[in-house]
Amino acid sequence: MSSEFITLFMFSTMLVLLVTGQRVFGIIGFVGAAAALWLWGAGSAELPFNAAFKLLNWFPLITVPFFVFMGFILSESGIASNLYRMFHIWFGPVRGGLALGTIGLMVLISCMNGLSVAGMAIGATVALPELLKRGYDKRMVTGVVQAGSSLGILVPPSVVLVLYAMIARQPVLQLWLAGILPGLMMAALFAAYIYIRCRIQPELAPAMPEEERAAITRSEKIRALSAGLLPLGVFGIMMGLFLAGVTSLVESAAVGALLATLAAFFSGRLTKFVFEESTRKTLNISAMFLWIILAALCFGAVYDGLGAVRAIRTLLLDTWDLEPWTILIMMLLSFVILGMFLDDTAMLVIVAPLYIPLVIALGFNPIWFGVLYTITCQIAYITPPFGYNLFLMRAMAPPEITLGDIYRSITPFVALMVLSIILIMIFPDIALWLPNLYSGR
Repeated sequence: MSSEFITLFMFSTMLVLLVTGQRVFGIIGFVGAAAALWLWGAGSAELPFNAAFKLLNWFPLITVPFFVFMGFILSESGIASNLYRMFHIWFGPVRGGLALGTIGLMVLISCMNGLSVAGMAIGATVALPELLKRGYDKRMVTGVVQAGSSLGILVPPSVVLVLYAMIARQPVLQLWLAGILPGLMMAALFAAYIYIRCRIQPELAPAMPEEERAAITRSEKIRALSAGLLPLGVFGIMMGLFLAGVTSLVESAAVGALLATLAAFFSGRLTKFVFEESTRKTLNISAMFLWIILAALCFGAVYDGLGAVRAIRTLLLDTWDLEPWTILIMMLLSFVILGMFLDDTAMLVIVAPLYIPLVIALGFNPIWFGVLYTITCQIAYITPPFGYNLFLMRAMAPPEITLGDIYRSITPFVALMVLSIILIMIFPDIALWLPNLYSGR
């Protein structure tokens, strides 16, 4: 039986079992163990689980709960909400200013959390009601929150890029630096689209009323600015220590979590409820990450035993004689399809053992590919019918926003994300300039 057929059989079996609604990690681990037992007989089912010992040597995984805890402390305590108040006061007089401020809010929340969940929660519960109350078009602002929150998995300290770094055996710092300019570019594209559309269709986004603007004093503006910059200062100190070489990656994550806790404590917002809720959510997400990685290692161990990576490379390059760029585009499209059924973590750890060696063999930079993969995940997050962020928005949005509104709201932002991928493919230095500059190339 050929390696290609076994690979196809394992993937198809996994996708069929996912329809049953069982836990993702249970399905992935079961398929890996069952395939090993089928291929190599009694006793071989233990083979994939031996790969779990790799987790004991993946020290960067310790950063995951620290980064997640930092984001939840800032969001649950309400400190992150001060950012929106700051954007509300400073951008409100501009037509569409609150929508532009929401994009800025999403970028800063992404810098504090590394996941899209916190940005979506704050955007849907804090920004969205305020935008609707002020007469903003519901479809446009729903798309703004969804697209903006997806930036959390691209800009530092992206947890997804930490996992990619471990699986691809690439430096975490290089991947974080590679995500900065693409993330800012996408945020700028979103902001430009909002500004231009609001100029063309002013009824979509009214400016703050004149009487409300007059009621905001200069001292109130200064207070809002200083309160909004507090969470940004937490991120700045954490990343500054890391970039200066004072702390390691794990130590920087611990510093960020500690600073966020101290910020909540000294602002009088570190209540028992806030601490318990942040800890519980951190535990849930961290455990989910670890279980999925463990199952994926089991699945990948069977790949290694089969030599499937070598077989697929031979099939695509020698048998089918496909061009490297064609193969790359096929891989990115597969991420969009898989993203309809899996979250970014499960998708990464399932296909990374197959794709990353192929990317290197094709002569592409794995750091650059990591950025393309992450943006493609962002597209999958907001692409119907099963985009992850779509259902998060449906769960948190007000009743007047229907599922149809949510689906239609993301079309222009998906187009801008596709444009971003094309630009990064044509101009790789958008992703690679900062890593190369830092490494002195």
